[in-house]
This record gives sequence, C-alpha cells and structure tokens, in this order.
Amino acid sequence: MHSPDNIQYALEMTKVLREPDRRIETFGETRFEFQLISELLDRNNEVRVRTGEVEAMRPRIFRPDGYRGIELEGFNDDARARLDALVRKFKEQGRDLAFLQYGFQFKRGHVQEEIIHDSIDAVRERVMEDIRRTGNPSLAVIEGVDDAWEISILKFSFEMILRSQEINAFDFKRRGLL
Repeated sequence: MHSPDNIQYALEMTKVLREPDRRIETFGETRFEFQLISELLDRNNEVRVRTGEVEAMRPRIFRPDGYRGIELEGFNDDARARLDALVRKFKEQGRDLAFLQYGFQFKRGHVQEEIIHDSIDAVRERVMEDIRRTGNPSLAVIEGVDDAWEISILKFSFEMILRSQEINAFDFKRRGLL
C-alpha cells in the first residue's frame, strides 16, 4: 500500500512521453498498449521497462435517475433528501446532469518487465526512437516511479479520459443520446 505522499510523488513525477494517436472509442472498447520506463531505486544505470495493455470499456451515459442508486454511506439521514432536491433544482434550471462514466481494465497478466543496464536518458531515447520507427498508433510511452508504477498507469488512464470526454459527448449528442 502506498502512502499519500508516495502517491502524490508518483503523480507529480509521471510523464506521458507519447500519447496514443487515438482517443477512447465512444461506441466500443479501446485497447492501449504501454511501455513504462522507470529508474530502479538505489541502483545506478538500471532502468525497468514494463510493457502491457490497458483496456478502456466504452463510456456509458449516467443519468440523474441513476443518482438514486448512489449509496450515501456515512452521511446523516437528510443526505438523500438534499441530493434529490439538488437534482430537482438542476432539472428545473434546464441543466442536464447526465455525464459519461468510464471504466478501465488493467491487464496485469500481460505486463512484461525487462531491466536495462543504461541511463534513463539513453533508455528513454531508445524507446522513443523505436516508436518513431515502428509507428504503433496505440502505444503510449510513460516515464514513472518504479515502486509506484501502477499509479503512473492510472494517471495515464485518467488523462485519456479527460482527452476523450469532449469527442465522446459530441458523438452521443450527434446520435441523440445525450
């Protein structure tokens, strides 16, 4: 388990060096491949390269009626009434409370690791040169923290959601679903 400080550090240190060429598909699953490079702690000129996949499920529309299914654990007894009143108020104002829900599946079983005995700069340059040569459009290259590498993958996933939301919402609206 990572401490809040370790998580914050990993989030700050993670850099997406190359994004996939496409965004999350609106009406189907999307598979992204990743290569994550990270320096090994307390070792000089040793870099771990992890290769794996992240699968984004198609976004789903979450409508205000779905708020009834939200559990309000730890809130006082008035919380449900206040949430319902807030939803009614927004509806009266003509505001659409529908939003897109995204889900990811991290296929840890497909992650491969390799230790390279070289500087992080040399490994980074080699990985980036390989991607320029092969041109894999679904590959992301991420630089992160070795012992919290999963946080780096999560950060990449959230960034893909943020970059995809606008086009996904446009697609739903164009088909009259939002």
